[in-house]
Amino acid sequence: MARLILASNSASRRALMTGAGLEFTSRAAEIDERRIEADLAAAMASPPEIAVALARAKALEVSRLDPESHVIGSDQVLSLEDRLLHKPADMAEAADHIRAMAGTTHYLNCGVAIAHRGDVIWSDVSIAAMTMRPISEAFLERYLQMSGEGILGSVGAYHFEGPGIQLFGTIDGDYFTILGLPMLKLLGGLRELDLIDA
Repeated sequence: MARLILASNSASRRALMTGAGLEFTSRAAEIDERRIEADLAAAMASPPEIAVALARAKALEVSRLDPESHVIGSDQVLSLEDRLLHKPADMAEAADHIRAMAGTTHYLNCGVAIAHRGDVIWSDVSIAAMTMRPISEAFLERYLQMSGEGILGSVGAYHFEGPGIQLFGTIDGDYFTILGLPMLKLLGGLRELDLIDA
């Protein structure tokens, strides 16, 4: 079995990897995500392209530090029409994000990459279309109270596996992509590279 490193300290990503029965260690990548994203956006890169580029950058950063391991990088970019939304700085900004998304469809673009010996050897992207129902200010206030400041760690200001599910009317995409690590594509990539048993 190959030695795997997840280039993230995200609790949800670690839980998905553990739940799939993968043996791995984790190490956060130290990259300037906003600078990379801004450069790509200025070059007219699409949200899926930005998500893959960020995943590749994370995997490469950790691969350079541990070249013999196979390093998995992942990143999620939320696109709403022509805007990219980031993790809200505070609860007021979280409320603004949800107001902007209410009654519309936004997209979670989740890139994933595998690096080895300082090179990306595989990458892919998965996209989930998330249609948020119209919501009242009264519900929004209740939702923020139910969810608490934990949602500040999420690009959409919601935890789909928690009260955030109440925000949605329909979704088109898989659960793992929504949580930030497209496991079906990742497992396929690991098998394709003979890093796990087929």
